[in-house]
Amino acid sequence: MGETEQRPTAGSRLGAQENAGISTLEHGQKLPMTPPGKLISIKIQMLDDTQEIFDVPQRAPGKVLLEAVCNHLNLVEGDYFGLEFPDHKKIMVWLDLLKPIIKQIRRPKHVVVKFVVKFFPPDHAQLQEELTRYLFALQVKQDLVQGRLTCNDTSAALLISHIVQSEIGDFDETIDREHLAKNKYIPQQETLEDKIMEFHRNHIRQTPAESDFQLLEIARRLEMYGIRLHPAKDREGTKINLAVANTGILVFQGHTKINAFNWAKVRKLSFKRKRFLIKLRPDVNNSFQDTLEFLMASRNFCKSFWKICVEHHAFFRLFEEPKPKPKPVLFTRGSSFRFSGRTQKQVLDYVKEGGHKKVQFERKHSKIRSIRSLTTQPSEQHSEVPKQSCSFTFGDDADSPVVQSCRQGKELKASTEDVGQHRSPSLKKSPKDGGKVDGAVMVTMEEEEEVVKDRTQENRSQSQQPSTAGSLTGSPHLSELSINSQGATVVANMSLSPNLSPDTKQSSPLISPLLNDPSYIRTDDEEEVRRKRFPTDKAYFIAKEVSTTERTYLKDLEVITSWFQSTVSKDDYMPETLKNFLFSNFEPLHKFHTTFLKEIEQRLALWEGRSNAHIKGDYQRIGDVMLKNIQSMKQLTVHLRKHNEVLVELENGIKNSRKLETLCRDFELQKVCYLPLNTFLLRPLHRLMHYKQIMERLCKHYPPNHVDFRDSRAALAEISEMVAQLHGSMIKMENFQKLHELKKDLIGIDNLAVPGREFIRLGSLSKLSGKGLQQRMFFLFNDVLLYTSRGLTASNQFKVHGQLPLYGMTIEESEEEWGVPHCLTLRGQHQSIIVAASTRAEMDKWTEDIQMAIDLAEKSSGPTPELLASSPPDNKDPLTVSDCSALPAGLISDQRPVSISYVCWYRMQSLSFYDILQSNENQLSGNLLRKFKNSNGWQKLWVVFTNFCMFFYKSHQDNHPLASLPLLGYSLTIPSESENIHKDYVFKLHFKSHVYYFRAESEYTFERWMEVIRSATSSASRTHVLSHKESHVY
Repeated sequence: MGETEQRPTAGSRLGAQENAGISTLEHGQKLPMTPPGKLISIKIQMLDDTQEIFDVPQRAPGKVLLEAVCNHLNLVEGDYFGLEFPDHKKIMVWLDLLKPIIKQIRRPKHVVVKFVVKFFPPDHAQLQEELTRYLFALQVKQDLVQGRLTCNDTSAALLISHIVQSEIGDFDETIDREHLAKNKYIPQQETLEDKIMEFHRNHIRQTPAESDFQLLEIARRLEMYGIRLHPAKDREGTKINLAVANTGILVFQGHTKINAFNWAKVRKLSFKRKRFLIKLRPDVNNSFQDTLEFLMASRNFCKSFWKICVEHHAFFRLFEEPKPKPKPVLFTRGSSFRFSGRTQKQVLDYVKEGGHKKVQFERKHSKIRSIRSLTTQPSEQHSEVPKQSCSFTFGDDADSPVVQSCRQGKELKASTEDVGQHRSPSLKKSPKDGGKVDGAVMVTMEEEEEVVKDRTQENRSQSQQPSTAGSLTGSPHLSELSINSQGATVVANMSLSPNLSPDTKQSSPLISPLLNDPSYIRTDDEEEVRRKRFPTDKAYFIAKEVSTTERTYLKDLEVITSWFQSTVSKDDYMPETLKNFLFSNFEPLHKFHTTFLKEIEQRLALWEGRSNAHIKGDYQRIGDVMLKNIQSMKQLTVHLRKHNEVLVELENGIKNSRKLETLCRDFELQKVCYLPLNTFLLRPLHRLMHYKQIMERLCKHYPPNHVDFRDSRAALAEISEMVAQLHGSMIKMENFQKLHELKKDLIGIDNLAVPGREFIRLGSLSKLSGKGLQQRMFFLFNDVLLYTSRGLTASNQFKVHGQLPLYGMTIEESEEEWGVPHCLTLRGQHQSIIVAASTRAEMDKWTEDIQMAIDLAEKSSGPTPELLASSPPDNKDPLTVSDCSALPAGLISDQRPVSISYVCWYRMQSLSFYDILQSNENQLSGNLLRKFKNSNGWQKLWVVFTNFCMFFYKSHQDNHPLASLPLLGYSLTIPSESENIHKDYVFKLHFKSHVYYFRAESEYTFERWMEVIRSATSSASRTHVLSHKESHVY
């Protein structure tokens, strides 16, 4: 008895905490009321082959038992799972969640209920929890053993090799043979042992989480994945098998699929005694409706299959749980059965919202560390990047969906004491004394919400931490993360689920050891004293904006003239002619603006009274300094005109030299290169527009009789002339740069950046297919529309699924036809697709831009040449060896700065070329005070806003940002009285559960920050009609 009492439970084996369950109900709902009465004991067999006993009231519905199991395991995505048991006729049936348990399980003491996967999603990347993927992997393993998942020998060996890797770690021939001798994963395994070990040899350093991900990636491509066969006969009496999947109803002969009826084609499902009826929608070419009939063994068999079909259709196709039908007054007709629980969309949304906490768990069969334990050894006193953590946090928001919340003055710490222990969260809180840990990882990056970069780690080379680069490589939840060359966690190729992932969750991206240092918290008294000491004139703050943005601009120039030049000088990968051409055009600009910044800062010092030479009135102006320097700047126009050639020559050099391409790619991984390299080459032209905007505001502020008005107006005229002369070159360079940036984001495209092609819009839309609505990333150009999905590459590039030439295309709204909100039908000459936007506003933007692009294509010479190097089909055959070699076992070194495409994917947003042009004008930098929702003090940070993102620095002297916050999808508001923010010039940024407050120093700077951030948080509607001669209006 004593041993029985000490027997570990499934919850303890999976690391569940006592009384800490996570409900699978909708956020905000409560568990159903547990009916009072006698308790019954139900024996549940888990996926790891252990059994647990749950005591539930005998009159409780099935949902109570399923909730109890999910809470016991701390399983967030429990809606994918179900409970099945043998009925009184020994037929395996699913537990009805609405009916009382006692009415379904007649003799509970003699019945073992199995906890198994019920709904298999089309893409395992939609499973956002590591625990969920682990349980799915156990289900695949179970199906292999039972012979339910059939496949060829190569696929079977590959599947087993990943299972072995997750259980015993890296390949060792002796250990492998012993392990395979003791464990049987498939019938007649002996004949495959050599092939299994051959595959296992290639999985070195692959973590259990990565193995789960690769296992599911291979399994989902098999024809029998997630299939349960139900014997039946067709009208001719031929023996067949029926099955239901996420795509619809399938017909098998033996184990070979011979037909499929997608949900989009099915109008009605019904059964009559032993007959199962499928009523199809009218075919395009026929006016009659077709009804298919299948005969099953009994009425119970037929009804059971009908129920599971109804549940699959509701789970994968509906947006929310269907409402119960009203009870009839007199007569009943048909079954009252309905689907109960959350739909897949509701599950994805719930996990995106982050209404849960990550919990630790351990694998029963694995002899290596838990999938969320630390797997990298600490180097000196630095904490390492977690190898497999689902998300890192660096926010102190109590509502953030993060592994651990980090309060003000606290930091997350990867302790060296954790290494070697079976711990789930890879990070833990530091002691409450707020002791600071150098190099602590402070980033939260959950796939759907916030795509952020944490640059807080110390500068460490990859050679010092050889396992770190691969540590995130296969973690499905971390597929959007990478390790830069300094070891800092960054977003890999920001080129977006659900959650993002698909996978989807996000973080609170503003805490780091430096950002949270209490010594940098400014008290309110200090702030008030500082404010009273400086001028309050609006012209002063306009001049100060010149100074703060000039500091950032000079740092951006140094990225090219100092950091990049130092990198290329170490090797001979860049031709001397290109090297001289590049730096000879940027060094004069850097020298000039260094002097310019000094003059601006000297004038501000006099204006503020920080100099003994200060005489009121003489130096309280900036127009004279601007006029003098803008006139001198005109002499540099010769260099600015060559920037177009510089950009083209550099791209040609990269195209012709693999070594130069690698050098530039590696440079983009450095902390200082916080934007794509080509963006820095365009900074001088962007800066001219900033000068023009600043002088326009200054002239508008001054009255005509002001002492500084004449100089300011003259400076405005000079800079406007320069902008007008370089206007055409700006547009071409922006389009050229964007095409080459997108080329790096896409897989399966040959020649994107060709002369005459113009980028118009990119964004996330849902594409309607036989599998239902699936998220796709669309890229619209003036001649073609590409649709893609997030690929399984280390850099999270987008895999091209197809293209639609715009020549001859038509577009029409089709909400009523398909019953999908915000739906559009795009009819090309050879293909038509149905897409749906997330909102009406997004649909209108796409409609306007696609129609404009169609008009442009009609005016062009003719159809578009083929873009795709190859047209990969949406459905692939079962994997072969060559197929699997393309699946990366981990992240590779091809990581780049944050990509707008990546943000749009995870935030379900879109951006037009016009939005990007506007963002180039809306750049700003300066000091802000930041406060989290649950923190007390305000913290001073140097903030740079550019490229739809806020970058946070300790001070303006830092060479690289500590963290970043992409703002697409965020809402910008003013705090309400209930939020108790009793300060002036405060604005609020919030996205779902993430809330940040920022405080400016004056009314002018407050309005400027509101103006530029609003341009990023809400995409501007297009008011310009693009012509064929000049497609992009600047």
